[in-house]
Amino acid sequence: MVIPILRKSILATTLAGILAGLMPESAMAQSCGCASGLCCSQYRYCGTGDAYCGTGGQAGPYYSSGTPSCCCESDVCCSQYGYWVAGITYCDTGCQLGPCFSSGTVSDIVTQAFFDGIIIQAASNCAGKSFYTHDAFFQALNSYTSFGTTGTFYESKQEIATFFAHYPCVADRGYYGRGPLQLSWNYNYGAAGNSIGFDGLNYPETVANDVVTSFKTALWFWMNNCHSIITSGQGFGATIQAINGAIECMVETQQI
Repeated sequence: MVIPILRKSILATTLAGILAGLMPESAMAQSCGCASGLCCSQYRYCGTGDAYCGTGGQAGPYYSSGTPSCCCESDVCCSQYGYWVAGITYCDTGCQLGPCFSSGTVSDIVTQAFFDGIIIQAASNCAGKSFYTHDAFFQALNSYTSFGTTGTFYESKQEIATFFAHYPCVADRGYYGRGPLQLSWNYNYGAAGNSIGFDGLNYPETVANDVVTSFKTALWFWMNNCHSIITSGQGFGATIQAINGAIECMVETQQI
């Protein structure tokens, strides 16, 4: 499965955010004017936790009647626990205010504009440029409901971005690369055909001629070889190993 080098730019424009840690429990005596993310307690000390953000809190992300509340700046998120800063920990599940990662479905992410933005990167003589369509992808997706729906919304976006980062434009014949993930080898054509419902061994060209089947083969391979890699946190590089490891990830070894 030889993949053109489009993945870096596609992945970079789709993945967003950085990992953020929890805020430290610290305090300093002052007449408030606390730093960003710290609460001013009823005794006018700055810090985090119940002693500072609980009963009597005067400023910052203090709690009101046991419920966290934020006075967030426009470019940071108020987490489900009432802390505010940028990053996955604060902007994902439970985010209350700010530029939260919106919850949604695959269709909220893979919009027509998103799809067109990938297709337009293909050369004008690429057969796939007019073959693959947004509607065909979603028809195929109906058979793979776990794709892009496992974990948090950020993790869903990560899986979708990684899948489309492998999206190539190559035409071939026999049991060589066809489809969005370049299905290759007779054993993959046979197994994919048995799962999806076409004769992959006798008519491998179906993957290049039927656009829904083409997307289904890509999703079949992904769900069987890459989905668990992404959802277990192994990352983008591990999916390259699963898809095209013998060519792109070959490591020389020495025998002693």
